Amino acid sequence: MSVGTDRLAPVTEPSNPPPPSDEPVDGSREGAATPDDHLLAETLAQEAGEMLVEFRQAGFDAQANPWSLQEDADMEAHRFIVNRLAEVRPDDAVLSEEGHDDRSRMGQKRVWIVDPLDGSNSFSSRNADDWAVHVALTVDGEPVCGAVSMPSVGDVASTIGPIDVPDVDSDRPIVVVSRQTMRWHGQGLADALGARVIGFGSAGAKAMAVIRGSADAYFTDGGLYEWDSCAPVAVALAAGLHCSRLDGSTPTYNNAQLFAPGLLICRPEMAEPILDLIEIR
Repeated sequence: MSVGTDRLAPVTEPSNPPPPSDEPVDGSREGAATPDDHLLAETLAQEAGEMLVEFRQAGFDAQANPWSLQEDADMEAHRFIVNRLAEVRPDDAVLSEEGHDDRSRMGQKRVWIVDPLDGSNSFSSRNADDWAVHVALTVDGEPVCGAVSMPSVGDVASTIGPIDVPDVDSDRPIVVVSRQTMRWHGQGLADALGARVIGFGSAGAKAMAVIRGSADAYFTDGGLYEWDSCAPVAVALAAGLHCSRLDGSTPTYNNAQLFAPGLLICRPEMAEPILDLIEIR
């Protein structure tokens, strides 16, 4: 088990979905998210994750080359998700890490943003569970539906219903960061915030650590592509967590430039101290 996810909550039962409906959540706006969209995001993330668990084990059994295993699994999950979306949401645009971005999405109101396999290095490591599947729907650039599946621990969080964020069982704040951030800024963050700082892979896994009460904050000062953060942000916002860029601005999606610097997902009370520290630095 990886260092960063050993405090994740136990496996939870699947959410109880609302009755299928094509009515918008707010009952009015054309193109708005429907209850079925939330259910679809969760279903795709969970089913793709289950498929990847089997694919991964078969690769281990065959002693597959780790790089080939990552690439093949990424494409397999990409095709699964994109094909399903084409069947059930043919009028929506899709942006996937493994797909070709022809920019036609820029004229679309509804755009699904997908990371079929987040944390591919961990995926090909037998002892790691910090990899994830991200599926999100944006409407006018806002992440309104999303799901993050962590298949190795059998967990999925989504916007389908209320999310109760547990208290963190620690005598000091826990901040999760990327391994690169850990190398360059881990000690500084620990000293400034009086926190325990843990570095591991996958943006989705780090966001899930906050959502499931294993950490107080996820911080990165590196750049992320939209598929890295869209689903985690959608789920974190639904859970009542703070989500912002490092200048405090709200993340938006389906932009022409897919790469954006910095992200903070945290308990609301942690936002000001961390953003103040970033401004000082």
